[in-house]
Amino acid sequence: MNNNIDAVKRRFGIIGFDPSIEHAIDVAMQVAVTDLSVLITGESGVGKESFPKIIHAYSPRKTKTYIAVNCGAIPEGTIDSELFGHEKGAFTGAVESRKGYFEEASGGTLFLDEVADLPLATQVRLLRVLESGEYMRVGSSKVLKTDVRVVAATNVNIADRIRKGKFREDLYYRLNSVPIRVPALRERKGDIYPLFIKFASDFSDKYHFPTISLTEDAQSVLRDYRWPGNVRQLKNVTEQISLIEKERLIAAAALKPYLNDPVGTNLPMLVQSDSESQDNMQRELIFKVIAELQREVQSLKARISQFSDSGKSVLPQLSPNAETPVNVTGSEYGYPIVHAGKDVRNPEFDDSELVEDSDLSIESTEKHAILRSLQRHGGNRKLAANELKISERTLYRKIKEYGIQM
Repeated sequence: MNNNIDAVKRRFGIIGFDPSIEHAIDVAMQVAVTDLSVLITGESGVGKESFPKIIHAYSPRKTKTYIAVNCGAIPEGTIDSELFGHEKGAFTGAVESRKGYFEEASGGTLFLDEVADLPLATQVRLLRVLESGEYMRVGSSKVLKTDVRVVAATNVNIADRIRKGKFREDLYYRLNSVPIRVPALRERKGDIYPLFIKFASDFSDKYHFPTISLTEDAQSVLRDYRWPGNVRQLKNVTEQISLIEKERLIAAAALKPYLNDPVGTNLPMLVQSDSESQDNMQRELIFKVIAELQREVQSLKARISQFSDSGKSVLPQLSPNAETPVNVTGSEYGYPIVHAGKDVRNPEFDDSELVEDSDLSIESTEKHAILRSLQRHGGNRKLAANELKISERTLYRKIKEYGIQM
């Protein structure tokens, strides 16, 4: 079985040898051959999203559709339509009939992430599907059937939600046919430094910097830290250090400022306040902008090196009476080539408004990064959120806060 677990870890990029994480993988592989519902629990950032993929890949449904849905990122008013579909005219804007995820994934696997965020009315619909495979589209009285294997995940205490009347107890027991608990990073200390090494290598390749490493005292600090954000936080910290620190061998004194709660204590893990979460998100966006600027600087250096020996000018040549450069190269270096605010590779991407913005406040930088990402992906919020490394819910909130129109 250990050989099988090692193969799964390689296939899905799971780093770690702690018995707790290997047990979770083992349970996922065993339950995969059944059609039982699975509830995956664990703190935010532990990597729960890998386990439904494992279950699907090792199930008889592996050749069928796999769909992952973030229930917390879909507005309450549209969640039923997203999951179960709707008929034409069912509500304002329903100009045509649409299949829901339960219909699209029939025969395959549907992963419901943040399932505890579902509204109570939607929970009733979900319970019916789980028990009988039956559902109705929004605006229809016709009963449809689906054959979907449901895997759900949550990072909250569902028992507490049940006591508060926010989650149905019968739905909990129906989802929790087989529980899988993904351990927190602090529960598998031996995996922390190997994860750091893997992330450091990845970011070295991504940003073309020498790989960072830690002194022995810094390794001790890394292991003793509680990691409230788990693997996701460790990855973000590694990226920040890779970008910001000039020295490639990181000592404990240089590492500690990146860790935002007491090191080596037995204090209970504190839940971040909304303001702390927003600060962290703003930092991530700023680091993203910094990374883009650094890539552009590297590209410029490459162009200077390319032309210096030949004596040619590295500045773009202007046509007579022209306002935009011609014969500009550089897209091979991995960043957009902009002509008067237009991305040559994507004419839909207009960066002119952003270029003129000279306000360097956090708010302006954050809005700048969101706008660029949304425009780069043609307004696709899911792709933009993935690029910015924030949740879709956070992106929706920020779009509303800044009044961004796409």
